[in-house]
Amino acid sequence: MLTPMVAGGVVFPGLFLLSKNTLQRLPQLRWEEADAVIVSARLVSSVQAIMASTAGYIVSTSCKHIINDQHWLSSAYTQFAVPYFIYDIYAMFLCHWHKHQVKGHGGDDGGPRAPGSTWAVVRGYLHKEFLMVLHHAVMVLVCFPISVVWRQGKGDFFLGCMLMAEVSTPFVCLGKILIQYKQQHTLLHKVNGALMLLSFLCCRVLLFPYLYWAYGRHAGLPLLAVPLAIPAHVNLGAALLLAPQLYWFFLICRGACRLFRPRGSPPPSPCQTQD
Repeated sequence: MLTPMVAGGVVFPGLFLLSKNTLQRLPQLRWEEADAVIVSARLVSSVQAIMASTAGYIVSTSCKHIINDQHWLSSAYTQFAVPYFIYDIYAMFLCHWHKHQVKGHGGDDGGPRAPGSTWAVVRGYLHKEFLMVLHHAVMVLVCFPISVVWRQGKGDFFLGCMLMAEVSTPFVCLGKILIQYKQQHTLLHKVNGALMLLSFLCCRVLLFPYLYWAYGRHAGLPLLAVPLAIPAHVNLGAALLLAPQLYWFFLICRGACRLFRPRGSPPPSPCQTQD
């Protein structure tokens, strides 16, 4: 178990530092630190999402028996990804910090930093990103122990499907980068927004009905009978995982409506969620 976690603890922060330093030091780029940090954080999130989705696809398509079949990637990637969630909490804070500096509240102009300003930034970060920080903490403190210990090697198919929920993350990240560079009105932003909406709907919202349907097909039950046939704590866990996805999907839909409405009012981003 230790080796994949150590590898994840090296890969994700290392990729972030490599990307940030490259964007800052290449003569052709010479980006400001704030831009380099924000884009690098999005890049690492996208790489993790692609890796998770690929691992999930391999696991889910390899498990013919959805309960008993096992694949080594299910436990290996789960352990590998744990450091990512810890790293990403800090990376999101760095992004928030640099945005705060850009707005002129950071005290980096040579003057002394106002007392308590650091804690004000921390409080602002936790207020703005509370749901995402909570999501990451639950992944590490609840979902990881459940997937490694409580499952006892069963249900790799379902874990693989859950990993494929990350398919939408690269579109979310690209959307935020386009907004950062004031590209909300471009065709690329609109195409990306449509792909993000579709991928989020299919891979995060409809994922849960699909998992219930898959179990019902395995057990010979109609879809509506599945919730009554499985333990209550499984239904509770699914509901708790689905709730934030529905909230984020609502934000995406609201942003998409504004993005695709006829010109006349400025269209904000459909990317008001993360990964």
